[in-house]
Amino acid sequence: MRPKKTILCVDDNEQLLSIRKVILETRGYRVLAAPTAAQALTLFHNNAVDLVLSDLIMPDFDGRQLIQQIKGISPQTPAILFSGKLTIFSGEEMPADVFLPKGMHAPAELLERIRLLLIRKRGPKRAQKPEETSAAAS
Repeated sequence: MRPKKTILCVDDNEQLLSIRKVILETRGYRVLAAPTAAQALTLFHNNAVDLVLSDLIMPDFDGRQLIQQIKGISPQTPAILFSGKLTIFSGEEMPADVFLPKGMHAPAELLERIRLLLIRKRGPKRAQKPEETSAAAS
């Protein structure tokens, strides 16, 4: 059995954080939940995190700053940033791989984005040529 992928979920709205945690756990992910960016950084340093899912606006420092710090430590870690306010970023201002407006996407869309980012992080599977497969069987 494959080990569960770990998602760091960050939101100062504890109700939304709890809902996301349940949705992700029912899909087989291990979820680390943090209500502040500072707690999220501590969790990131102490755990192997496969993906970060963060709110943009939080009281201690914003999700964009959090993701910039995480990408500084681990550039290959995919990140999804979401916000209740419609925000337009230029490429340099947007450290996240995906931006989603809060409440304007279905859970299925979020799960699909997560799945695709995790596949992209892992990289493509090396296709075996038929002769390699038969040679390995001999």
